[in-house]
Amino acid sequence: MKIRDGMWHTAEGLYVKYAEEVYETTTTTRGVRLLCPTGKIRSRGDTLNQPTVTLTIEAEADGILSVEAVHWDGAQRRGPNFELFPHGRQEAEAVITNNATSTTVASGSLAATVTTNDEDGSRIFGVRFHPSADSDSRRTLTSMSHRSVGFAISPALSNPQQVETMNDKEHYIFTQTDLGVGESIHGLGERFGAFNKVGQQVELWNADGGTSSEQAYKNIPFFMSSRGYGVFLDTPDRVELEVGSARCSRVEALVHGQRLKWYLIYGPTPRDVLRRYGQLTGQPRTLPSWSYGLWLSTSFTTNYDESTVQGFLTGMRDRGIQVDVFHFDCFWMRAFTWTDFVFDSERFPDPAGQIARLKKAGLCRKVCVWMNPYIAQNGAAFAYAAEKGYLLRRPNGDIWQWDLWQAGMGLVDFTNPEACKWYAESLNKLFDLGVDAIKTDFGERIPIRDVQWHDQSVDPSRMHNYYTFLYNRVVYEALTARYGEGQGILFARSATAGGQRFPLHWGGDCESTAVAMAESVRGGLSLGLSGFSFWSVDIGGFEGSPPPWIYKRWVAFGLLCSHSRLHGSNSYRVPWTIDNDDRSPSSATTTLARWTALKNRLLPYLLAQAKESVNDSVPVSVRATCIEFPDDPTAWTLDRQFFIGDSLLAAPVFEEDGEVEFYLPRGRWTSFFTNKVRTGPGWFRERHGFGSMPLYVRENTVLILGGASSATGRSAVYDYASDTEVVTYGVQPGTKAVVVNADGDVSGTIEVNTDGNITGTEVLTGSWKHSRDERALGDLTVADEIVDLSA
Repeated sequence: MKIRDGMWHTAEGLYVKYAEEVYETTTTTRGVRLLCPTGKIRSRGDTLNQPTVTLTIEAEADGILSVEAVHWDGAQRRGPNFELFPHGRQEAEAVITNNATSTTVASGSLAATVTTNDEDGSRIFGVRFHPSADSDSRRTLTSMSHRSVGFAISPALSNPQQVETMNDKEHYIFTQTDLGVGESIHGLGERFGAFNKVGQQVELWNADGGTSSEQAYKNIPFFMSSRGYGVFLDTPDRVELEVGSARCSRVEALVHGQRLKWYLIYGPTPRDVLRRYGQLTGQPRTLPSWSYGLWLSTSFTTNYDESTVQGFLTGMRDRGIQVDVFHFDCFWMRAFTWTDFVFDSERFPDPAGQIARLKKAGLCRKVCVWMNPYIAQNGAAFAYAAEKGYLLRRPNGDIWQWDLWQAGMGLVDFTNPEACKWYAESLNKLFDLGVDAIKTDFGERIPIRDVQWHDQSVDPSRMHNYYTFLYNRVVYEALTARYGEGQGILFARSATAGGQRFPLHWGGDCESTAVAMAESVRGGLSLGLSGFSFWSVDIGGFEGSPPPWIYKRWVAFGLLCSHSRLHGSNSYRVPWTIDNDDRSPSSATTTLARWTALKNRLLPYLLAQAKESVNDSVPVSVRATCIEFPDDPTAWTLDRQFFIGDSLLAAPVFEEDGEVEFYLPRGRWTSFFTNKVRTGPGWFRERHGFGSMPLYVRENTVLILGGASSATGRSAVYDYASDTEVVTYGVQPGTKAVVVNADGDVSGTIEVNTDGNITGTEVLTGSWKHSRDERALGDLTVADEIVDLSA
């Protein structure tokens, strides 16, 4: 919502007041509280009939300051609220200093200086956020300058007495932070539009809008700035952001209500910002090694039964493609009964036996089933949950129902502890059948009008985005209770802040086009800059049937994500249905087998990177280039390429003829496929066949790979320290690589010594070989498919 009509006028129909000066400064335990009148106080009489805004700035932890703006402090503080510092916090000591014109609050490496008086002694308003170190304190991260804090009432007031009742009015509170020259803003969840959010109006409100609109399934109230800081908006309610849009030089955050609190998080690097953001809202959990393998779905509306599933998996194995996880989508249950937790007995008469047979035959290692929190009226689950009071109700006592998605569906009320227990027990019955993972679909269509939650202290509007946190937590905790810490995994579509604690997430309903694939890359990059380490995408696109070339290019992209799933809506995604070609080197089947084998080879590297990623809350893959090269201005613009861990850079191909343009930051880069060396920074163009893409290795890298000879048809689970190849790329003495064992846990490190040799190899068991610089990688060399177009 724009509160201004251009530079000079207030938007029509609004009553808007701004903090004009700091009238009084009060020291708190951890900072300062500023009393800010919305008009200049020139005499005692000006203190009457004068609204004020209170601004509190406090130290929270090293490099983190909180800022809270309040108009009327008597408003109820209703929940739900984000769980902050869930792993515990080490509070930073607030260091407060004063002089004649300003007060500074420092929280470790970050400080805020409040200017209260001009040089002539007149009262003014201004807040500058900056590093606290003396050597860097002159550098401004961002600031709150003239008329950057205030409130708005709609419809506009003609008389202050009209606020005697607020039943016919809406009250909003807002803050604005300044944008610097050339500054870019990123993150805010999984957003499919432009990577840089400057110039955009963004609404943080979870919605089922696909990947081709301004709506998002995962709205995260956190953004990252290219100037070395991040901002977390501490509300699950709807947030309306004007990012250099209503006013080109500012980011405005506006919420309905009387207060707005946010946290400024200092870097100086993006990795530092994300690490501190993870301390604030929670770090991702690690995932089991089997989850990194290939997932295959039945697809959504396609017709399938036990024989179809058996045929899919046998066909994949016979073509040299090992499926690690088979996923049953919605129609494992009978139509009109979702979600009742019961297999369709006509199509799946013996679900436990079928799952056991699939696993025993080696056709898949694990099984996942689709789920949502909507309970259809036509099912035993609805009757039971309604009787027990587990479903959301209307204020008059009726169960809240509608016919969108499932006829007469109700919504599980996860504010009711007994409802959570029932839902978890229902999942346990599926685990008893052999189900290992749960796809938690939906969670976005949460009503806010005419509803009453079991926990009556919560605000229905705040529950809209927060619901997905409760939903995914119940499922994740049920999985970990059954299978153990680090073994639970869900496949979630919706999320909010803190949802990174319950991995993993996928990118929702995309179309089967090159444009949609690029949208998905942008969505993954933005979510990765919002504290999420693990992410996947529907390979081939969800909506429609992908042309063979789209499918094969998407296979290459999807197998380089942290997690990889073949899934569609009304058509299958097994490769032989795409082009009816099982034999040619460029067939969909051959392409899928090649990229699946490559990902399995990369697993020793990926698993080691995952251990580091969760500690820093950075993405394992689809990692924005700016995380690795924050001082390169071009890195903040790159939305068609990404890092896999900290050493591999990938650029998916979006053109049918295989041409692709990509950027290499400074340094020496080696093609993974050909060992051709390029030197950055610079832009390059290549043409690739379906078995390759620009995949470059950063200099000073020791890359541990699974052996090439047994990669085809292999599961994602094997002894990662055996049958390995260690490849060095422009290494210097002291360069290290982490080695993981068969369980995916760190078992040791290997290191380059002063002679350029590898030491610490005792942690590598079985057969392994050491490939030095410029050596090609055996059967993965496909130089005949790569053409250099840079000249």
